[in-house]
Amino acid sequence: MSEHLVLVGRVEHWPRRVVRDHAPTLRRHAGGGGGGRPTGVGDQVPRDQLPALVARLLDDDPALTAAGVTDRLGVHRDTAQDALTQCRAERMADVMEQRQVTAAEAAAALGYPAGLTRRASVRAAAVLRGRRARPYLAAVARALHARGWMTTSAPPVVQHPEDDVCVAALVLDASAAPAPALVWSERHGWRTAISRRHPLGRGAAWPPPGPGVRHLATGTTPTPADLVHALEGTG
Repeated sequence: MSEHLVLVGRVEHWPRRVVRDHAPTLRRHAGGGGGGRPTGVGDQVPRDQLPALVARLLDDDPALTAAGVTDRLGVHRDTAQDALTQCRAERMADVMEQRQVTAAEAAAALGYPAGLTRRASVRAAAVLRGRRARPYLAAVARALHARGWMTTSAPPVVQHPEDDVCVAALVLDASAAPAPALVWSERHGWRTAISRRHPLGRGAAWPPPGPGVRHLATGTTPTPADLVHALEGTG
């Protein structure tokens, strides 16, 4: 089985189909009655617990669907689909990085049916781009902290509000900061934001310049020094 081994989040992982070939196991069947989320009832699983629970279900069934997640966990279909896409994408990105293969090849190595991985393939490519952007974003965070605009130098988390895009937000929480927050987009570069709580805004859309919103520097990855210089003119 060693040739099928991949690392997912530093944990050894074998596709379920390979495990079944070597050690068949019985599936657990749900009891009587329909599953899923009852009409008019909110999600039954806290959002912060959902990724780990979906990961366990995906371990047991590489062909898991959003309907299956909804049935097992009692969450909305859209919530289930987003969590399932993200889990598949992260695992596919791990394999793509380790083996230098395509998204389709990574999906096959993990036992994911091709018909269920279209969104995850697009997201996996974005996940890899986000990982490559981390050192740059960390350098920007350190520069903003050194300038006295952030109380810590913690790098931002790269997010994917759409499957094919990477964005990140840095909250400028020091009292002397010239803006509440900064937002980075791999497509557009940097801008200021008017809200510390919701810097990305609805749908992470890229707004035009206006009150509280200024597009900063040139290009999508200006040097940290150039970004600090551009931001100094906003105060």
